[in-house]
Amino acid sequence: MREAAFVKQNKDKWIRFENVLSGNHTDLSPDELSALYLEVTDHLSYAKTFYPQSKTAQYLNHLASQSHQKIYKTKRESSTRFITFFTQEFPLLMYKYQRQLLISFLVFTLFCVVGAYSAATDGAYVRSILGDAYVNMTLENIADNDPMRVYKEMNEVEMFMGITVNNIKVALMAFIFGILLSIGSLYLMMQNGVMLGSFQYFFYDKGLLWESVRTIWIHGTIEISVIIIAGAAGLVLGNGILFPGTYTRLESFKRGMKDGLKIVVSTIPFFIIAGFLEGFVTRHTEMPDWLAILIITLSLLLILFYYVVYPRIYFKKQLQPLDERTDHI
Repeated sequence: MREAAFVKQNKDKWIRFENVLSGNHTDLSPDELSALYLEVTDHLSYAKTFYPQSKTAQYLNHLASQSHQKIYKTKRESSTRFITFFTQEFPLLMYKYQRQLLISFLVFTLFCVVGAYSAATDGAYVRSILGDAYVNMTLENIADNDPMRVYKEMNEVEMFMGITVNNIKVALMAFIFGILLSIGSLYLMMQNGVMLGSFQYFFYDKGLLWESVRTIWIHGTIEISVIIIAGAAGLVLGNGILFPGTYTRLESFKRGMKDGLKIVVSTIPFFIIAGFLEGFVTRHTEMPDWLAILIITLSLLLILFYYVVYPRIYFKKQLQPLDERTDHI
């Protein structure tokens, strides 16, 4: 595309974003602000590639620098890098990928329903998904009037370490499989969803649905949620290959890989929490219902706040209008 045509096609968007930065346009929603910010950075990359010494590239670089400075104006020095990643950098990143998170959640939920329905209509389905050994062991535990005994058999520390490492491996797989044009990550969401759905139906069929829910979801609320989030990271990676936009496909892939990996890194503390709950708390099936419900509720609220609510709040806060203007092109 010729430079003049490129400018004519996108100039209105640049001026609109410039007005936001200078405080002359304050009625945009966070979604619109995000879209403008992402478009400007994409256009800058395009201009640097095809018009590297042009005034257009200089202008877009200035505009992007101003917006970046505004977004990261409260960013601390490297000594607090670990903290600011979770409190500042990652929430802005996660706001950008809410759609991928929603898709991952919907696919997982859909196949939970499929798994439960299949288990309800085919008596052998649960064994084909969970395996004969697990089903037989659980039936023995039910017969012994201790259906959740599987969570009590291993040493607490060993269980905590083993479960945490295994869950992180699952998350990494959900992310890496996104390289298969996102299909690999969606397949893992399907696989885990079917397993969960059939698993829960198995206990429902035995009249133990509440007993399983109050026990398993003590750790499962965070564990399952973060697997879904890892699936979203895989979609970010895959979409970087499928939809390069104004970037080269290689550059788009690199960006998708980097952003997806950051999402996976953000899940590690939550997997540690889930592993701790499974190793040290879930085994106490004698705890009162109110305590189990409290743990489950707090876990769900924590996930929703950090991955859905807080990114929106922080993004809106960081893109408040600036007092000074930049020069028009």
